[in-house]
This record gives sequence, structure tokens and C-alpha cells, in this order.
Amino acid sequence: MFAVVHTVFAFFIVGVTAVAVVPLGIILFVLRLFMPQTSKLFTYKIAQFWSHLVIKLTGCRVTAKGREHIPQKGPVCIASNHCGIFDIVLLLAYLGRPFGFVAKSELAFIPVINIWILFLGGQYINRKNIRKSVKTIGGGVKKVKHGGAMIIFPEGTRSKGRGLLPFKAGSLRLATEAGAPIVPVAIAGSYEVFEKTRLVQRTQASITFCPVIETKNLPQEERRQVLADRVRDAVAAVLAG
Repeated sequence: MFAVVHTVFAFFIVGVTAVAVVPLGIILFVLRLFMPQTSKLFTYKIAQFWSHLVIKLTGCRVTAKGREHIPQKGPVCIASNHCGIFDIVLLLAYLGRPFGFVAKSELAFIPVINIWILFLGGQYINRKNIRKSVKTIGGGVKKVKHGGAMIIFPEGTRSKGRGLLPFKAGSLRLATEAGAPIVPVAIAGSYEVFEKTRLVQRTQASITFCPVIETKNLPQEERRQVLADRVRDAVAAVLAG
């Protein structure tokens, strides 16, 4: 019974707060025309504060390691395994700098979530339309080249308790085309926070940022599966303990 009440309460507060800060997010989004870097940082800080609130509401105990490996300036791609929907909350809370990410096009139709994806610099990808997919990736590459950070989920989908899935050969194209360094990220326990039982659980989760893997001047033959396997190996080593 407590788990049900806890879940209802947590979702209610999360929903109310997400909606409540939308007007401020809109103002900051408009201000990007005049103060792009400042407004982007403030938008991220709002989202970061909200993510820490969500973590407290769930009662999740988070261990974060390796944050010193995250470049605080300049282009970077964060390549993370994808256990569940709570992964984005953990990344918002602990990455420490504004970032964008490529989201599946279906999320564009979910109220409030679609707005915050836009505010945070996210882009939607339609996997069924190759032309639009290429355009989306190109937009992400442009953002990274201009000094931005982008989140990549090389597995291509949430693992949902199935363990670490294979990393797709072309999943790191954002990084290789931009010549940006990659920070592999290993997340554990996020699936158990809610998705496993559909009830919010007071559980343990961890997020570990691994040492940077450079892609600049990487030989062409190493830019796909070789690189994907190298990043996956870094994540797997952390998850294996």
C-alpha cells in the first residue's frame, strides 16, 4: 500500500513541478536570441534542480563517480547505456553542463515532455524516414562542433533489465563526424526505480563517467564497430564491477 501511495504522490509532484516551470523555460528559450549561452545555462540549471527533486521524491540513493572526466567546455558526446527512463533524470542531475540528445519522434506528442526536450536542445529522430534521420544527425553534429554536449544511447533502445545490449555500429556518428571526444557512461539500477514493478521503489542506482575516448583523427575503418565496441567495453567493465 505504501508503494502505491508513494508512486501516486511522486508522479503528482513531478507532473505539477514540470508544468509549473514551463513559463520560465519559455522565457529563457526566447532569451536565447539575445543571450544564447546564459539562457541555455539557466535552462539547464532549472532542469538539473528538477531532476534532483525527482530523485529525492523517489527515495533513490544515487552514487555518482568519475565526474572529473567530463570536459566542462568544448564539444563532447556522452555515450551511455540505456537501462530505463530514469537514465535521463540521472544525467540531468550529474552531468554538470547543458546538453542535448536525440529522442525518438514519438516523444514529440507527449505534452510537457516534448516542451522540455526542445528547451534542453534535444532533437527528434524519425527512424522510419532516412532523409529526416540524416538531417537530425546533421543538426546534432553542428551543435557539437559549436562546442555543445550531446547524449548518445548506442544500444538504440532501453535494455529494461536485459543487461548491456550490443552497441550499434553507426551509433557514434555524432561524435566521429564532429571529431568530438566521447565520455562513456555506465548506469546501473535505474530500471528498478520504477519500470520494473511500475511502482516507485526506494532503491540504489549508480552513474559512472569513464575516461575520455578521443575520436579526432581516428582512422575511417575504426569509426564504426571498432569504436562502438571500445566504448561498450568501457561501460561493461564498470558494470561488471
